[in-house]
Amino acid sequence: MSVLDQIKGGLIVSCQAQEGDPLYGAHIMARMAKAAEIGGAVGIRANGAADIQAIKQTVLLPLIGIEKRHYPGFAPYITPTIEEVKRVIDAGADIVAIDATKRIKPGHLTTEAFVRQIRSHFPQALLMADVSTLEEGVQAAELGFDLIATTLAGYTTHETQPDQPNFHLIAQLSRAVSVPVIAEGKIWTPEEAFKALTLGAFAVVVGTAITRPQEITRRFTSYIQSHRGAVDVTGK
Repeated sequence: MSVLDQIKGGLIVSCQAQEGDPLYGAHIMARMAKAAEIGGAVGIRANGAADIQAIKQTVLLPLIGIEKRHYPGFAPYITPTIEEVKRVIDAGADIVAIDATKRIKPGHLTTEAFVRQIRSHFPQALLMADVSTLEEGVQAAELGFDLIATTLAGYTTHETQPDQPNFHLIAQLSRAVSVPVIAEGKIWTPEEAFKALTLGAFAVVVGTAITRPQEITRRFTSYIQSHRGAVDVTGK
């Protein structure tokens, strides 16, 4: 079964923790990925060679790999240069995701030029375009990306977005392109994940709502605190 066949119609869990997070560490992310596999996930998204290697040794699921790195003077940070792409592939990622927005990459490369560079070095790699708009998604399809994800919707200067999934973009992209569209970004509930699939998404990525307990806890505590004045809360 191909990698795309394995993830079709399912849940991909993003297992990521930045330095300073309570769950930071490749061995912890590997256990998180194992928990996702046991729970029925069809794939994992992971950041950095160490995490990718640890997860690939722990689970049998397809893995979308990225490497986040900030370069001074350039906005893209999701696998922004060929060096990060190489590390992700060498670590064992089945799919490589990159920033495919209109923003110029380090080395002053456009997305089109960057894709040509990747294809010249790694012609067999499956590439996923992390985009923020319909226009970027359509262009990504024209450039030959194998998958297109709504990962960056609401995170660029193109537009602002409330704290909810961009269902409109998911539906638009699903109609506009022939390659698989991956719904990712601000999905918090099973109902939202399923809605994305009904709108045409090929698969759904969920991260924070599953793998960042500090943010899950914060949603509970913030809600309780903001509603205390509306009802009599005794704590009994």
